[in-house]
Amino acid sequence: MLFMVIEHLRHGDPKPLGERFRRSGRMLPAGVTYHASWVDAAGARCFQVMETADRALLETWVSRWNDLVEFEIVPVVTSAEFWAQTQSGE
Repeated sequence: MLFMVIEHLRHGDPKPLGERFRRSGRMLPAGVTYHASWVDAAGARCFQVMETADRALLETWVSRWNDLVEFEIVPVVTSAEFWAQTQSGE
């Protein structure tokens, strides 16, 4: 399953987040795949696409960053999947 993860910096300063990322990497647990990310022009939010069969694994990952970031996690499907489901009546 795909998830859009929206990160909001807790303290407004991206420096501690960048330092931890350079030191420790993304710190994803096994079973979570990172696909892509984008940062808003102000640097206040990051949008990431992650994939996992077990949402609880995302919570494990969040626990490694939640002192610096507030997370919104939204289950998503691709447009093609959405429209295929809509057409088939599912």
